[in-house]
Amino acid sequence: MSAEMIFTFLGGLGLFIYGMMQMSEGLQKTAGKKLKSLLAALTTNRVMGVLVGAGVTSIVQSSSATSVMVVGFVNAGLMNLVQSIGVIMGANVGTTITAQMVAFDLGEYAFHFIALGFFVHLFAKKPKVKYIGQVLLGFGILFLGMNVMSDTMRPLRDSPVFFDLMERFADYPILGVLIGALITVAVQSSTAAMGILLGLFAVEAISFQAGIPIILGSNIGTTVTAILSAIGASINAKRAAAGHFIFNVLGSVVVLILLYIIPNFAAAIEVLLINFSETFGFTTTPTRLVANAHTIFNILNTLLWLPFVGFMVRAVKYIVPGEDMSLKRGLSYLDERMLETPSVAVNQLSNEVIRMFEIARDMVNDSADAFLTKDIELAKAVKCKEDIINELEEELLIFLTRIPQAKLSKGDVQMIDMYFAMIDAIESIADDADELSELVLHDLNNQIVFSEEARQSLKESFLIIFNLLEKTIVLLKEENLELVDEILATESKMDQLELKYRDKHLERLSQDVCIPSAGIIYLEVLDSLEHISDQTADIALTLKEAKEMEEEVI
Repeated sequence: MSAEMIFTFLGGLGLFIYGMMQMSEGLQKTAGKKLKSLLAALTTNRVMGVLVGAGVTSIVQSSSATSVMVVGFVNAGLMNLVQSIGVIMGANVGTTITAQMVAFDLGEYAFHFIALGFFVHLFAKKPKVKYIGQVLLGFGILFLGMNVMSDTMRPLRDSPVFFDLMERFADYPILGVLIGALITVAVQSSTAAMGILLGLFAVEAISFQAGIPIILGSNIGTTVTAILSAIGASINAKRAAAGHFIFNVLGSVVVLILLYIIPNFAAAIEVLLINFSETFGFTTTPTRLVANAHTIFNILNTLLWLPFVGFMVRAVKYIVPGEDMSLKRGLSYLDERMLETPSVAVNQLSNEVIRMFEIARDMVNDSADAFLTKDIELAKAVKCKEDIINELEEELLIFLTRIPQAKLSKGDVQMIDMYFAMIDAIESIADDADELSELVLHDLNNQIVFSEEARQSLKESFLIIFNLLEKTIVLLKEENLELVDEILATESKMDQLELKYRDKHLERLSQDVCIPSAGIIYLEVLDSLEHISDQTADIALTLKEAKEMEEEVI
């Protein structure tokens, strides 16, 4: 091959991968919350895990991306090993969808898709339509890259050297497996590796018998990405990556053994696939033949090992021994590996924000109890939680800034803006709780005594705040906008009570019922509680505005 051929081929490969990325972005934006629904459907049912894995991979257009996402979910504690292995099995099936689309031989319509996708994406008013345009544009670029690769590889079919090399893959399948694995690792995508293989088949530069080992190698090579992503992750995340590797290697090894021990095994498979297609009236092209082989192999491999998920879990626990220490600080529901699929990362932010709010809620409850019962240990515990909140805020903000917004829908971008505002409000609530705990320590050190009327008014105020915090948690979890008006009404009631209690406090001072030092603490507590109510109202309004804007976008 000349230097010009190499650069032309690499350019075609670049177009193919870029088109695949555009398709993936467009599909993720179009899917939106449906991707979250797919993940929410995941249960311990291994069959459901396979279906979810296939569905998500069909959307993100990459089994590697799905596997990395699974490692991230396991690392964050959102998925157990049984679930992760089921999803990985499904990812292997889902990744064959792109090869099936490419095998339709729509290369002559590449520019039609590019033109249509470009104009739809450029001129469409509705975001959903623009995303569909991006999918069509990516689809066209993918086929254009496929055309360039096929045209570049066409002279290879007349090259005796290349022909002899391909025949060695048929005679020595292990060589084909190694080549397939190396190519997949190099381009970081089994789909791209399959694109190269389909290009060779399209120009009849490679036989079916030589192509089968390359498919097996591609399945092994795609596990490397997940293994690399598991470096530095939790033990369970490492086990998920190991499970992916074991599953793909076992399936490939079984077929590799059959290729060696059964004469003309690959040729028999080729005849079987041709007869199967002709039975249903389909014309079998070389590209369709290899795409079908890829799909059938991955489906059969999944069906073969699905009953043995329990065995695989035990195997990976043996290979990766040890126990994870549960992390009490930092992020629990988010993992940097989720940045590979930005729309999923945005969806998972809600869990982390709710967790942060619940910690702040507990701080307020504990500081109130500490204030009323003069419990110094409880007040110190509040200050420890303040450190956790500060760490969470910092890590969440860093994570938010790292999400590639160009790959998100407008609705998801608005959700990120919403979370920025919510995180700030929650941190303010935690600060108020921390100030209340400081007042507890000050109260104890100075032996301040409140009048009975003052204590009762504070108890009433605390109860109102507790109610507000609980309603806000329900609002965040269920996104029931009917609660917004209730929260705003309660916040308004708190404002009025604060003014009322201030006036009564001045009356008590004038009547020498309260001492001035106690009065200062009393007013500071009221001010902190009123500020907490303001933050809950801000959170409620922020969520309401984001949801209204999301409906406008849709």
